[in-house]
Amino acid sequence: MRTEAGRGRRGFLAAALLSAAAAATHGAWAAEEAAGGPQAAVGAQVPAAFGADWQSWHAANDVSDMASVQRGARNFVSYCLGCHSLKYERWSRLAQDLGVPPRLLQQDLLPPGDKPAQYILTSMPAADAQDWFGKTPPDLTLMARARGQDYLYQFLRTFYLDSATQTGANNLRLPATAMPHVLSELEGLKRAVYRQAAGTAAAGRATDKPVFDHFEQIAPGRLSAADYDSFVRDTVNFLDYVSEPTQTARRALGVWVVLFLLVFTWLAWLVKREYWKDVH
Repeated sequence: MRTEAGRGRRGFLAAALLSAAAAATHGAWAAEEAAGGPQAAVGAQVPAAFGADWQSWHAANDVSDMASVQRGARNFVSYCLGCHSLKYERWSRLAQDLGVPPRLLQQDLLPPGDKPAQYILTSMPAADAQDWFGKTPPDLTLMARARGQDYLYQFLRTFYLDSATQTGANNLRLPATAMPHVLSELEGLKRAVYRQAAGTAAAGRATDKPVFDHFEQIAPGRLSAADYDSFVRDTVNFLDYVSEPTQTARRALGVWVVLFLLVFTWLAWLVKREYWKDVH
């Protein structure tokens, strides 16, 4: 009963968070239009343009940075677990690898009713997710291996306001994404500025098409740009760890394996030379 009640509360909180994110983005558009544009909404100061080079952004994460992975675990539990699962990772394995004491695991990470031996699963029912988003949010255990760390980093950094979508937000890395910008309270709100570029229509006629140019900040978030960047990098670092928890040990062991093969090759060459010395 406690487990079901805990999952029910978490499901309600997840729905409330998503509703708040959508309301915030739609509200920002309404305020912007009423005030006469994004620059009027933020006052006389015009935000600097940024993001034109978003496709060259790199996560540059390091899973051996344990402090970063620990912060990423905190970020995931706080902002991602309401919708996404890590169905191939257990809480106990996470605590063991990240050096989280049992008391802190129970106090700060484990949802109410969950046990350390359980897999990390979201409380959101799949049927509700299908109704709300049109699809079930994907499991993120292997997402870093399937898409790459840079993809995840760019995805979390390129949300922008879009009044034409149901959630009020869109994404450059994954256009028409069903995911709302749940980190908008941290990053703030920004809009995408497009420019017209020459193109070719299907009939061979020249035409103009909108091409992304840069982002403009509309409203600040609770974090500075540098702090939000660190937040995203830590989160991606954690997802990279989850995709292969043994990768740090594998790389460390790989060095010794290569050294063994080199020594064994040298010894095999000495034996071969000894056996064939009379032939040559």
